[in-house]
Amino acid sequence: MKTRHKIISALAAVALLAAVSVILVALPRPESAATGTAQQPAAAAAATTADLPAATASLEAIQLSFRDIARRVLPVVVEIDVTETVTQAQTGSPFDFFGNRGGDGQQEFQRSGLGSGIIVRKTNSTVYVLTNNHVVESATDISVKLNDQRTFKAKVVGTDPRRDLAVVSFESKEALPVAELGDSSTLEPGDLVLAVGNPFGFESSITMGIVSAVNRSGPESQSQYTDYIQTDAAINQGNSGGALVDIHGRVVGVNTWIAAPTGGSVGIGFAIPIDNAKKAIDDFISKGKVEYGWLGVQIGDLSETAPYTGFAKDLGLEGQKGALVVATYKGSPADKAGLLPGDFVVKVDGKEVKSRDNLTQIVGGLAAGSTHAFEVIRYGERQRLSVKIGVRDDKDEVAPAKNLWPGMTVAKLTDELRAAAKVAAGVDGLLVGAVGDPETPAAKAGFQAGDVIVSVNGRSAKNVMDYFRALNDTAKRGVSFAVNRAGKEITIELVR
Repeated sequence: MKTRHKIISALAAVALLAAVSVILVALPRPESAATGTAQQPAAAAAATTADLPAATASLEAIQLSFRDIARRVLPVVVEIDVTETVTQAQTGSPFDFFGNRGGDGQQEFQRSGLGSGIIVRKTNSTVYVLTNNHVVESATDISVKLNDQRTFKAKVVGTDPRRDLAVVSFESKEALPVAELGDSSTLEPGDLVLAVGNPFGFESSITMGIVSAVNRSGPESQSQYTDYIQTDAAINQGNSGGALVDIHGRVVGVNTWIAAPTGGSVGIGFAIPIDNAKKAIDDFISKGKVEYGWLGVQIGDLSETAPYTGFAKDLGLEGQKGALVVATYKGSPADKAGLLPGDFVVKVDGKEVKSRDNLTQIVGGLAAGSTHAFEVIRYGERQRLSVKIGVRDDKDEVAPAKNLWPGMTVAKLTDELRAAAKVAAGVDGLLVGAVGDPETPAAKAGFQAGDVIVSVNGRSAKNVMDYFRALNDTAKRGVSFAVNRAGKEITIELVR
């Protein structure tokens, strides 16, 4: 029966449109009532009546398909109720006649919260539920309510603020359904999806929509670690951590946030692709935390905006997608593998790198200690490097600043940057933008933001390609820069 529904649902929309088209064509035009015969409306009415059963059957097939999805998905999506202790500054009250101002001005109170979760695994009697980090991160008490209203005390297994994911667990010896995880990489705009969760406490709610877009950027704190699926399926408060499922009932996303000035659904909801959560589930259960792969580079996007205007042309990368290596950490996996500043990473294990954040997401999902093939464009030519991935620090304290080479960023001197940095007319070269921590080689050498690099090792510094070539020339112990600073030319030696 399920197979029949799946087949019918794939054809039902076409059949329905065809049936509706027949009905519309059969209806008499307004002028035919005045100029035609009485037989025309009668024939049209007969055709319309004859086609109604077919249209109804198509609608029923679609309805049965959605019922089938709901019956399989609703039992694996749970309600998560939390209690958290909140501390806030205590303000004086105009009615505080007795001066009861004890303590340190802080007041604690208990607050309840609500979210959703997905049963993703059951090992013996332990049931694991995937949800959002923001649902449980401050919880002092957690309970999970199943679709059949049974409630269990739960505990946090692990949390990941970077991607806003978490796993909680509870104990049950009874057999429970587990969600089937799909493949979010196959999603395309226009695909039908359903959002399942507990919006505003309305338990086991299911809404329908389409995939509005894929590979969306999200809030600044998570944008570099995960992309998002955008959907118009209604998502509201309480849906966080719930499932976004495809027409086969497979989970393809974790509903996470909405873009709405009112806090209610306006048809712009976002879900973390399930592919970005699969490794996290394994890490939570086996290690209690998520381990992110570490490469050891600073990277940028070659968009035609500051600070990378003109870089693509200079480096022979016009029309290319990928991520530019701006700097490397000495002793890092990237450094050991031979990655250099100026390299443009275009593929990892044959998978195209779309942007800076995409490279961060790809590397973050790689297991520490594993070796992977990186394809880069260096000085206009493609090269392949074998990189053994490291472990990213939990607090993103990746490496000492003194190991960052070179420890500064540069930009081509456009008219806009010239005016902003107050660089005199006639002075040409590369503008020094950010200079990192005082311990970086660039800072120790004496570089300052606003310096103009006129030449590198005696060669003009107008072209970014020449800058990176000189920076990477290990035949010399250091790099000599002729720098214009506020109209005066000085020499700075950058020692490796």
